Amino acid sequence: MVSTPIAPSNHPLAEYIHRLEQGQALLQDTPENVLEVVGILKSYGVVLDAYSNNLIYIAQEQFLVLFPFFKYFNGEVTLSKLLRFWWHDRINYEYAEYCMRSMLWHGGNGLDTYLDSDEFTQAAEAAIQAKVRNNPLLSLLHRLFPDFLPEQVRMSCYYSALGQFWRVMSDIFLELSDRYDAQEIRSIPDVVKHILDGLVADASRPITYSVEIKGQSYDLMPKSLGLTFLMDTAVPYVEAIFFRGTPFPGTVSYNAQAFQIPDEQGDFTYGALYADPLPIGGAGIPPTQLMQDMRHFLPEYLHEVYRRGTRQEDDIRVQICATFQKSMFCVTTAAIQGLAPHPLTTTDPQQQAENRSYLETWMNRFLSSRIREANA
Repeated sequence: MVSTPIAPSNHPLAEYIHRLEQGQALLQDTPENVLEVVGILKSYGVVLDAYSNNLIYIAQEQFLVLFPFFKYFNGEVTLSKLLRFWWHDRINYEYAEYCMRSMLWHGGNGLDTYLDSDEFTQAAEAAIQAKVRNNPLLSLLHRLFPDFLPEQVRMSCYYSALGQFWRVMSDIFLELSDRYDAQEIRSIPDVVKHILDGLVADASRPITYSVEIKGQSYDLMPKSLGLTFLMDTAVPYVEAIFFRGTPFPGTVSYNAQAFQIPDEQGDFTYGALYADPLPIGGAGIPPTQLMQDMRHFLPEYLHEVYRRGTRQEDDIRVQICATFQKSMFCVTTAAIQGLAPHPLTTTDPQQQAENRSYLETWMNRFLSSRIREANA
């Protein structure tokens, strides 16, 4: 019995569909792309380590602290550290909170469903009552505005969940750099495979969260819920941060009559795969903080790439953003491969047809992305 090859796709981004079906990535496989992607992910891994530690610290130690003045200090408040913060010689943890709030707002999958359930309401109320006990001001606030503190607990859950997600991703990216240095990573498909293997290895890792109040532990996201790394943090993160995002102040009008922001959240295209690198460095652009953080940890070989540019390192944040987008197309490739109904390189016609439909649905979302610019 002879199998009939599936016909070429007619999608406007058919080139990338066929590339994925051949075992390639959304990003073109060139030696310079490999160098750039590995280099930027090494820097990103260092930054994510700091972000992860701080998010988990805030979730654990700043629970229902209404004015957490020193939440970015991770429990170590010194004059020298305070001076560095005032001089802005520090990690911009505000960006981590921006990502957390984006995930909270867009929601998705099991964590979002749980946070709207009666089970969470009861667990949150138990923790709140323990926290407001012997605190008349907080107790009065809870009585006057009964929805306020539960919303703060929801936010704390996302602090913890995103911190746990980034803990895994940081380790994946730093190991990728080590393997590149050992010459085990030689191509963009190698990069994608490394990331996919890391995602699969931790796919079922439990996402849990509990706080200790006055010597007693309160489970806000118990293990019995079955929340896992891949489906309940990784997938919502890709949706909220890579694709949807939030409109950056100063770049679009928030005036409802201007119709510059879509009515539906699902139509948002402000994520990392769509953002124009040129505004990076402007006031009110959250990714500027991430690019500023990553510039401190760039490997020398990536600095050399930027110095060869027309402006050398005068526009380094813009160059970092462009490189970062390349790396995110690699991470997205890993996600697409991992969530596909069948292996993308299958030779079974029925499976190929199902994969084709799956890939064309993905490509519809890439139409206005910077996928062409990343491959220019």
